[in-house]
Amino acid sequence: MTVYERALKLHEEKKGKIEIVCKVDVNTKDDLSLAYTPGVAEPCRKIHANQEDIYKYTGKGNTVAVITDGTAVLGLGDIGPYAALPVMEGKCVLFKRFANIDAFPICLDSKDPEEIIKTIKLLAPSLGGINLEDISAPRCVEIETRLKDELNIPVFHDDQHGTAIVVTAALINSFKLLKKKFEDVKIVISGAGAAGSSICKLLNKMGAGEIVPVDIDGILTKDDVDSYNDLKKHLVTFVNPKNIKGGLKEAIVGADAFIGVSAPGLLTKEMVSTMNKDAVVFAMANPEPEIYPEEAIAGGAKIVGTGRSDYPNQINNILAFPGIFRGALDSRAEQITDEMKIAAAKGIAAVIDEKDLRNDYIIPDAFDERVVKVVAKSVADFVLTHKK
Repeated sequence: MTVYERALKLHEEKKGKIEIVCKVDVNTKDDLSLAYTPGVAEPCRKIHANQEDIYKYTGKGNTVAVITDGTAVLGLGDIGPYAALPVMEGKCVLFKRFANIDAFPICLDSKDPEEIIKTIKLLAPSLGGINLEDISAPRCVEIETRLKDELNIPVFHDDQHGTAIVVTAALINSFKLLKKKFEDVKIVISGAGAAGSSICKLLNKMGAGEIVPVDIDGILTKDDVDSYNDLKKHLVTFVNPKNIKGGLKEAIVGADAFIGVSAPGLLTKEMVSTMNKDAVVFAMANPEPEIYPEEAIAGGAKIVGTGRSDYPNQINNILAFPGIFRGALDSRAEQITDEMKIAAAKGIAAVIDEKDLRNDYIIPDAFDERVVKVVAKSVADFVLTHKK
């Protein structure tokens, strides 16, 4: 059986992947009087008197909703909220397995940003955090930005920021191994949507010397700003400082790193050969990368990563979001900021001791038990240190 056939069989047999398990016994009348009426009235009174006590007497502080509208699911695209549910259940499984966070899938039958924002705000009293998932760009940016401004619990769009955090961690270790500095490098990013724009922003925060994003219409330039959406208009305020024009072929010349969050087969061996010495190539289009590792190495790349598990250096969001939320929930953070994302990236990178870094080992394995603990502590320590 193929992996798809086996997965379909699993989903059919299990009728989904998550269930609710009670923390307390309800086997006697006394149990019932404590878990429900009349005893439950007392925590209700306490919370009514002091709303913050909701974190003391309920599971809110360890509860995350995984919310989608089904418009950008995996590589399947806009398949709608019903077909998106298996992915949201899967994300909830990962939250529980890796960070012991109780997560619930919520698929919204609307593509209207205002409706989505309003609905999530109405749900917020029950939740300690919100993980936005598989919402198409640029709407996902608008939705996340508004929710961050209007709610006092962490809101995180993993497709954007999880990818950016893990890419940054992988670059930290790559440049450490290659003895390069962020301020001296040229980084080309293929794809200027949700993930690509977030990578640009985080690498800019890291002090990257030159960032050149390329999308389907070519290199982003200040000359074309009037034709861009708001997402790209913001990017051109700090990317492509030399105002290079053309496409990926022109952008890649002299680059120290290529980050692909776009489409299969866009990068060729010949293009890689025009990059700087000791180049880094992260080709993360799934399931088919922008270039296969063998071709990238043949073109002269020194370090290669993909989004796939069948090659070394898998750039996988699972290294970021469980620890990010664990740390944010533990520290009662009201937002997940760029500084927290950088703390998470540095935490992921630090899991691997410098003496153990190799070309084929610059990012921890997805099942490395140290990752969530280190990321959670890095995030929580930053929050607690910077709280007023």
